[in-house]
Amino acid sequence: MPKHTHGRRPRIVFIEPAETQVRHLTIEQTTRLDAALNVIAAAPADVKQHATASALRDYQQDGIRAIFYATALGSILIVTYIEVD
Repeated sequence: MPKHTHGRRPRIVFIEPAETQVRHLTIEQTTRLDAALNVIAAAPADVKQHATASALRDYQQDGIRAIFYATALGSILIVTYIEVD
């Protein structure tokens, strides 16, 4: 994934089913997810590749899992799956 230029973080977009999953989170889970998304946005290329689809990235940390991919220029991260314990 290309590094994002000009020090700006990418925009994060949720698609189904991630959007539905986020709507069902508690406030505490949403707060934890927001913190994880900030980590992801800061360095999306540092997140390991998904085991079965190399274009996807698979973030797993502290009971949070987010599967996403970046647009060609890295300005948008598209989240396809969210899981928060």
